[in-house]
Amino acid sequence: MKTIDGVNLRKVAVIGCGFVGSASAFSLMNSGLFSEIVLIDADKDKAEGEAMDISHGIPFARQMKIYAGDYDDIIDASIIIITAGANQKPGETRLDLVRKNAQIFKSIIPEIAKRDYKGILLIVANPVDILTRVALELSGFEENRVIGSGTVLDTARLKTELGQHLQVDSKSVHAFIIGEHGDSEIAAWSSANVSGIALDTFCEMRGHYAHKEATEEIANRVKNSAYEIIKKKHATYYGIAMAVKRICEAIIRDEKSILPVSSMLHGEYGLEGVVLSSPAIVGKNGIETRVPVSLNEEETKALQTSAETLQKIMDDLEL
Repeated sequence: MKTIDGVNLRKVAVIGCGFVGSASAFSLMNSGLFSEIVLIDADKDKAEGEAMDISHGIPFARQMKIYAGDYDDIIDASIIIITAGANQKPGETRLDLVRKNAQIFKSIIPEIAKRDYKGILLIVANPVDILTRVALELSGFEENRVIGSGTVLDTARLKTELGQHLQVDSKSVHAFIIGEHGDSEIAAWSSANVSGIALDTFCEMRGHYAHKEATEEIANRVKNSAYEIIKKKHATYYGIAMAVKRICEAIIRDEKSILPVSSMLHGEYGLEGVVLSSPAIVGKNGIETRVPVSLNEEETKALQTSAETLQKIMDDLEL
């Protein structure tokens, strides 16, 4: 067991054992990143049941310890993943959830902070940009240690759509969704490329010429995909579980990967003191630095509008 400053690098905690929390725990169990996973839920039986169910797969994976616990069990975890919150209902936007989930965070974050936690908080509950800001304010932790899952999943959806459209491996697509993880998100088309080739040029190589129509359609499909999934199966959880695993990989392996996570901006894109999603270098200490992508005037304006939307909601919260 390797520990640094009282943090066990092979231990992760998940707070909230609903669909997203349980799927994330299952994804992490299969990842081989951790040797200990502790689950916490307001419903202790739920946490115990999920821990038992997932642990029964250990003979088919790597040896590890998976169990239900309480706040005292998670203080040496390298990462605490917070998925706890009310579910998004059909017809409900992510921002509709804010007051309910901010109240839930008021019961969670102080419990972590008062135990002098030294690791990283990964916020996954929605609306993730707002709740990352809430976690920052309630915890008093350094900004680099409080990360939101942000638009990591939205960006994966964008790459998937573009890969299918162009009939190319989605891993060769380099493009970001930035801003709010939600209705005001922005596809940063002006900086998008496929293996270094400008997106429009690559599209024409593949026989696609109606760039404006195609990009608008793809961006709308990405933005509305969560609503479509919720309409059809009432919740989304597999995609975000894989996004959680990817962020944890970058942290535990100190990969210094560039991921569009939620973090506090300080001057990037002309924005100050607002939490939203933009590319950042992620490693063992959390966020090392933000990496502003090139945006055209229209995209910059849309990002600033997204920031204003988030800031207005934050201003209406009573913390």
